[in-house]
Amino acid sequence: MTFDQLGLSAAVLEAVAESGYETPTAIQAQAIPLILQGRDVIGASQTGTGKTAAFALPSLSKVERLGKPQILVLEPTRELAHQVAEQFIKYGKHTGLKTALLYGGVGYGEQAKALEEGADVVVATPGRLVDHFYRGTMRFGALKMLVLDEVDRMLDMGFLPQVRKIVNLCPWDERQTLFFSATMPAAIQTFAQWCLKDPLSVEIARRAVASTVTHAFYPVAMDQRDELLVGLLNATEWHSVMIFTRTRKEADQVTDMLIENGHPNVVAMHSDVSQKDRMLALQGFRDGKYDVLVATDVAARGIDISGVSHVINYRVPENAEDYVHRIGRTGRAEAEGDAFTILTADELDYAKSVEVYVGHSIARKKLDDFPYTYTAMLDEDPIRQIRRKSSGPRKRR
Repeated sequence: MTFDQLGLSAAVLEAVAESGYETPTAIQAQAIPLILQGRDVIGASQTGTGKTAAFALPSLSKVERLGKPQILVLEPTRELAHQVAEQFIKYGKHTGLKTALLYGGVGYGEQAKALEEGADVVVATPGRLVDHFYRGTMRFGALKMLVLDEVDRMLDMGFLPQVRKIVNLCPWDERQTLFFSATMPAAIQTFAQWCLKDPLSVEIARRAVASTVTHAFYPVAMDQRDELLVGLLNATEWHSVMIFTRTRKEADQVTDMLIENGHPNVVAMHSDVSQKDRMLALQGFRDGKYDVLVATDVAARGIDISGVSHVINYRVPENAEDYVHRIGRTGRAEAEGDAFTILTADELDYAKSVEVYVGHSIARKKLDDFPYTYTAMLDEDPIRQIRRKSSGPRKRR
């Protein structure tokens, strides 16, 4: 199947051809015809399967220039909103439709101006969209299509009450609603039943771990986590590295620590960093100004960064699915990549969950010539590990 067989408008097909795309992905091939028919759709699909185009292409094909918001797309993070808005602009370049991007952390002026000048497409984070409604700069009366993207992430971030408020502001009778979520816990299933009309489901298989990525757990004593991270960077041939932490404070601490230990081209990215600096960090990492990006999971989903040779988990993620999203930053487009995870004794249950989720065990490795402080996890024989008596810290290689 090719894109010109899906029923998209000529203007959208022209932009698709200019982008060099010929064959739709699985979710695009299944979802686009249903959306063009006017059906509400639930898309169960991971980031990286082409779902943005799956809802952007048919949405742009269904509306004409009106100068009022007709398509509304909600995203959980500023980065995803920015990325999706760029896609709408690219695919809609020949349609005459205008796109406005609304997100927090920046002033209201430029966003209000974009709405005033007649945006047909609005891509927004929930909180800032509600703010614009109360300011009188955003109205929903002409809305034809509502896209709720990464709904599970919005649930995790506590946005569902705001999203519910937004859905209530949107017209019901004429509205077509598209609902995309990587997972469908009970709370989201209930929410979908409330806001969708007789939806059809499009389910794409759970995102598999790229076969070109090599995985390894590196067990270490808790107080040697920083030392091992520096050791891994110093002992590995790498081109660009993404290091994932659990918290914003941890990301800043790791960034400062690496700079102090001879890695100056490091930048942090998390929600406490201003939007302008976050975009500069991403662009600098893409351009090679920075070769190490330290980030929380805000950067794990949906961010399009190619050429990452290594991903390092400073801690094992508490959610096994986040492991797959994190390491999905490397090994893209059939390129080879490595995923290292620093493992301490308090994270063994998380590590097991990751192995169950990816469907195979992950090798435990030791860094050559690293001055390990003893931890039972370094014992390769589990029986010895149980029987060993504590004799105080000692070095082991």
